[in-house]
Amino acid sequence: MKTARLFSILLTVAFVIMSFTACQPEKNDQGEPAAQTETTTATEEINIYDMENYKSSEVFDFVKVYQGGKYDDLCTTYQFNYLSDGLKIEGYLCIPLSAEKTQKPSKCVMFNHGGNRQFGKLESNMLAPICAVCDRIVVASQFRGCGTSEGEDHFGGDDLNDVIKLIDLCENTFSFIDMDDFCVIGASRGGVMTYPAARKDSRIKRIIALSAVCDLFETYEVRDDMKTVLKETIGCTPEEKPEEYEKRSAVYWADEIKIPVLMFHAKQDKQVPYSQAENLYAKLKDSTDCTFITYEDDSHSDVKPEDYQTIRDWLNQE
Repeated sequence: MKTARLFSILLTVAFVIMSFTACQPEKNDQGEPAAQTETTTATEEINIYDMENYKSSEVFDFVKVYQGGKYDDLCTTYQFNYLSDGLKIEGYLCIPLSAEKTQKPSKCVMFNHGGNRQFGKLESNMLAPICAVCDRIVVASQFRGCGTSEGEDHFGGDDLNDVIKLIDLCENTFSFIDMDDFCVIGASRGGVMTYPAARKDSRIKRIIALSAVCDLFETYEVRDDMKTVLKETIGCTPEEKPEEYEKRSAVYWADEIKIPVLMFHAKQDKQVPYSQAENLYAKLKDSTDCTFITYEDDSHSDVKPEDYQTIRDWLNQE
C-alpha cells in the first residue's frame, strides 16, 4: 500500500512539472525567450465592386470602358461576357461612383435596347446617363446575334433567356446588386424583351417603357420593312404562327402585368405607332399602377433631359 501511494505521489509531481514546463516560453540558443509566431491574421477588407471577384466560367472578360466627359467622374462602365444557353453574350455594367464609395450593394436598373441584329445595337454610353441621374447600377445585354454576342436574334424568342440569365447573375453572382425594386427599361424593340420577361420573372418589380413595342401584329401590318425582319428573326408570319407573335405582344395579355409601369411615347412616332402604347395603357390602367407620358413630336425611344428626373422621381417614390 505504501509503495502504491508513493508511486501515485511521484506521478502527480511529474505531471505538475511537465505542465509547468509546457507553459514556459521557448528559448533560443542564448537562453533568451524565442520570438512567438503570430497566430491571428487581420481580416482583409474586400472591395465588392472589384470585378476580379466575379470572374468565373459563367461570367468573364471584364473590361473597363472609358467614355470621356463628365460621366467618367460619376460612374464606371464595364463590358463583359456571360454564358446563356451555352452562347457567349456581351453584357454591360455601369456603376455609380457613389455606390463604390459606400461599399454597399446598390439598387439596379436593367436596360433592354432596341433594334434587331446589328441595327440599333447597345452602345456603352447609353447607360451612363441613367446610372448618373438615377444613382443606380445599370446592367444590359446585347442579346444573341447582336454586337459580339454569339447566336441568332429571334426577336423575343429564346433570346429572352439572355435577359433572364442576366437577372440570375444580378441576384446570385454580383453581390454588389440589391435586388429590391429591380426595374427593367425597354426601349422600342426592348419592349418585346421587357414585357414578356416581367410576365415570366417575378424578380422584376417595375417597368419603364420608352416607345416600346407591345403589338407585333400591328408592327407587321404597318411597316413593310419590318415584315422582312420579323419573318427572318421569328421564322414565320403572323398568319402562319399567330401564337409566336402573341407571346411577344403585351397588349394581348396586359392583365397579367401586375407591377407599376411608366410609359413614354410620342404621338407622331413613325417606328412604333402611338396607338400601340395607347391601347396597352387602356388595359394596364385597369390592372396596375400605370403612368403614361406623351409628346406631340415624332421622337422615338429618346430620353429627354427632363425625363431623367421624372424617371428618378418615379423610382424613388414609395
